[in-house]
Amino acid sequence: MIPPPPVDVCPVVMQELSGLTSDGKQFFAVSDSDNGTLRIQVLGRDCVVKRTITAPVDPFDVEDLAMTPDGTLWAADTGDNNKSRSTVALHKVSPSGAVERFRVTYPDGKHDAEALFIDKSGMPYIVTKEPLGSALVYRPTAALRTDISVPLEQVARVTLSSTDTPGGPLEGTLDSRLVTGAASMADGSVIALRTYTDAYLFPVPDGDVAKALSGDPVRVPLPNEPQGEAIAFDPDGTLLSASEGAGTPIRAVAGAAALAQPPAPTTTTPPPPAADQPQAAPPNSSSSWQNWPLALTLGGIVLIAALVIGLRLRRRT
Repeated sequence: MIPPPPVDVCPVVMQELSGLTSDGKQFFAVSDSDNGTLRIQVLGRDCVVKRTITAPVDPFDVEDLAMTPDGTLWAADTGDNNKSRSTVALHKVSPSGAVERFRVTYPDGKHDAEALFIDKSGMPYIVTKEPLGSALVYRPTAALRTDISVPLEQVARVTLSSTDTPGGPLEGTLDSRLVTGAASMADGSVIALRTYTDAYLFPVPDGDVAKALSGDPVRVPLPNEPQGEAIAFDPDGTLLSASEGAGTPIRAVAGAAALAQPPAPTTTTPPPPAADQPQAAPPNSSSSWQNWPLALTLGGIVLIAALVIGLRLRRRT
């Protein structure tokens, strides 16, 4: 099935929108600019700012935003263009602005990452932005803590092919291969990864994220976004996307999540025989071939008995 094209919802006034999520009634957006605090804008469905959640923490480079079903927000402070950070951070923010900062470390060196999603169990996954090779997917090896850094482990790698979808800041095939955002349906049934130009939807029928990301995704083109970095799902499965640049719109692809759902198993029931066709004999019928030896045996006994009686009658005469 060919995905429908995205349609504009409303323009966003943020200049450097990097992360987006939604509860179906309002949008939550974060910028990757560093102004000394973590600010999450709460937008109406018309993109007008209703309020700002301000968390008392100084992030380095926030690149994505996710939400759990209870309304908790997760900000991915994982940007590292210069590969200079010894740790990266995940900020867990309540709707009131209370925040916990968890530091994590990669097992194999430094990475720039702009994508975060949370699976249905509440586990966060970071997806790296790799100019060369495949995007790498990491998750914590233990429960996150505020007092020490927790090591990450690589659980998957995702290779995306170049596409001809227009858009992106680089004006080349690299735009369509760099992962710039991620999202998950609240029930964990579909994961979305996006590049500057396209979204890729991965069904997760059994909750196994690593297995799902090794499968074949459904591609949803997101053309003509100048620097598309944000991706999210509405609860009804609508896919949302947005780009950096003041006045660029949040866009929606209705019913996108359903495109990635695995087909339901089907069973085929043979049609009943027509009324004018003879019915097959049941297995216990005397016409069944399994009963032929018995019939032959009984016939032989009767024939032998008849011969014996005939011989006796001849002898009497």
